[in-house]
Amino acid sequence: MKLLLVEDNVDLADNTSQYLTKEGHVCEVVSTVNEAESKLAIFSYDILILDLMLPDGSGMEILRKLPKEVRTNMGLIIISAKNSLGDKVEGLDLGADDYLTKPFHLSELNARLKSIYRRRHFDGIKKIQFNEILIDPDTQEVTVNDEQIILTKKEFELLLYLIANKNRVLTKQTIAEHLWGDHVDLMDSFDFVYQHIKNLRKKLSAAGAQDYLQNVYGMGYKFKEHIT
Repeated sequence: MKLLLVEDNVDLADNTSQYLTKEGHVCEVVSTVNEAESKLAIFSYDILILDLMLPDGSGMEILRKLPKEVRTNMGLIIISAKNSLGDKVEGLDLGADDYLTKPFHLSELNARLKSIYRRRHFDGIKKIQFNEILIDPDTQEVTVNDEQIILTKKEFELLLYLIANKNRVLTKQTIAEHLWGDHVDLMDSFDFVYQHIKNLRKKLSAAGAQDYLQNVYGMGYKFKEHIT
């Protein structure tokens, strides 16, 4: 998952980011309303983790200004020291998927993030079945026709991202930003994405999977649901 954490407590932001990164996620961190709005205007994220009390305003301001198309495609969990019913109701009314009161265990945050991602992309199913491919996000195991294949963390995240966005054209830059973070937009080339695509395709094919990956000339890649 690619996450944006909006949190002005430096220690909490660092601890949360480090934990989520170790869990295999890409976690971008900002500490103000202005920084968050700038990021959301340029980049896309699977889930926004939003604190309400920020130095230059309320996290609720961010939610009110989010374009509908951004809000539709992105999950949202509010984290706040304010345990008031009013804040929870307002946050949920503005489209939050969940509300977590500080202090919280990082393992609980991670579990809720994965639950939101599953609900949004895979109807809440814990194990994802795509034709002959079976994915277990919790154990990061992938099997093809009941034969387990060994993927690197990036290959696993790439496969999950492709299936979650099946039948959509994904550019090399979009894939790179999702798997490595927003800073890669400064790079001159995204050709390294091709190598990961190539390796993933090779491993799936060797296990007997059909070749669902389609090169879209001049644009990027598409993971097709059906082979014609």
